[in-house]
Amino acid sequence: MNSLELDKIHRILIMQPAFIGDVVLITPLIRETKKLFPQATLDVLTNPISAPILANNPNINRVIVHHKKRGSFRLYRLVRSLRKAGYDLAISPHSSFRSHLGLFLSGIPHRIGFDRGFLSSVLMNHRVPHGKGIHKRFKILRLLKVLSEAEVDSSTELFPSEEDRAVADSFLTEPGPWIAIAPGSVWWTKCWPLDHYEQLCLELCQRGFKLVLVGGKDDHTRTQHIEEFCRAAMPSCRVVNAAGACSLLESAAIMSRCELLICNDSGSLHMANAMKVKVLSFFGPTVQSIGYFPFGEHDKVLEVDLDCRPCGSHGGRSCPQGHHHCMLDISVEYALQTALEMVPVIHERRRAKDKESNNITDKKRMIPDNTVTDTGTANPQPGNPASSNNLRDSLS
Repeated sequence: MNSLELDKIHRILIMQPAFIGDVVLITPLIRETKKLFPQATLDVLTNPISAPILANNPNINRVIVHHKKRGSFRLYRLVRSLRKAGYDLAISPHSSFRSHLGLFLSGIPHRIGFDRGFLSSVLMNHRVPHGKGIHKRFKILRLLKVLSEAEVDSSTELFPSEEDRAVADSFLTEPGPWIAIAPGSVWWTKCWPLDHYEQLCLELCQRGFKLVLVGGKDDHTRTQHIEEFCRAAMPSCRVVNAAGACSLLESAAIMSRCELLICNDSGSLHMANAMKVKVLSFFGPTVQSIGYFPFGEHDKVLEVDLDCRPCGSHGGRSCPQGHHHCMLDISVEYALQTALEMVPVIHERRRAKDKESNNITDKKRMIPDNTVTDTGTANPQPGNPASSNNLRDSLS
């Protein structure tokens, strides 16, 4: 292992060519690395889809865009560019062989990564145990133990511009309370059923909440179904469909205007955490021990305890068992009750106003008192849901 002299570190590269959520989760690493080397130049390499989420980050000198799935020639061009840049230090939260090989061939003298097999011991000369059962952002920050034992801040962060916030204002033109709904995911099995989302959104509209639907272009069909369902059932409901119409940071700015985000296990929950917005998330094929759960103090995860969970680290295109009970068995009633508990001041104000008008009476709770807890303290019962908790360079 090469001796690492901190005073000789002048150019740093952080590599994470993965999903949007993964890139949000490296923002503490970016910030804390910059704190360790305030005079150094820090660049971040990621993929074209995730790169915009890092715009305006004051700790980053350059965002390098790499099309990682375009063959060996792309890897050659990447290596050539990194060699030319002359980095002194590379940090890779991404453990793929291709990422580590690229850093090795680039001749970067100090390469920090996770110790995950023989190849990592050859390609990365400073290695850290990967660890299990903790949040991913903590795993990532362990990489800095090679450099310093100082305490670090694990909070994630995003930096919407004033223009991004103006776009958010153009969508949310009325006072709240607003709730953001992100019903999509790259993986079909990670999605709570569309008809469940439709009914939940209608129930929230009927209780006086205004809804903004967020997501990418691929989510627009789902959000359009939700919008049309709510308007047909309740013409006066306020539903704004921003899915596919906004950039990542514009969507983050929209979330920041909301009391709550309701979503699947997807990049949206990590964006909401970074914007300090409460998260209610549905977990099906994945479980929290993988490390990607929402970590806010009042966040909730709804899940069902099944022997077949988890069926993968990312989910899949179809349920391996053919039943998808992990999502189907999370009821609308349970999700509604949890959502209302997460915005209690707003909900109780509405309830008190309606009582004065004799419009409603108290109802029994929809779920037992002991089934909803804060994130990270899950104790699911079998068969029942349980809660726990800039510049851009292209190498194409």
